[in-house]
Amino acid sequence: MKLNPIESNMTELEIGNKNVLFSYRTPVAYCENGVRFFKTSKKWGVTTSRHINKWLNGANAKEVEQEQLDALVR
Repeated sequence: MKLNPIESNMTELEIGNKNVLFSYRTPVAYCENGVRFFKTSKKWGVTTSRHINKWLNGANAKEVEQEQLDALVR
């Protein structure tokens, strides 16, 4: 497990073959094997949306339920 600060209130956590994006203290997106991207379907605020878009960097991400992201880090 490796924690990578990206910017204020935006952090990436490496867990095995997954990289999980946190906005503040909430997991909001992840990438599997560096190629498959997923993001929360829950609508958060402007800053969290900006964090997700910056991290995805134009990658196409499938929307998943917030509960799935929460389960990744339990």
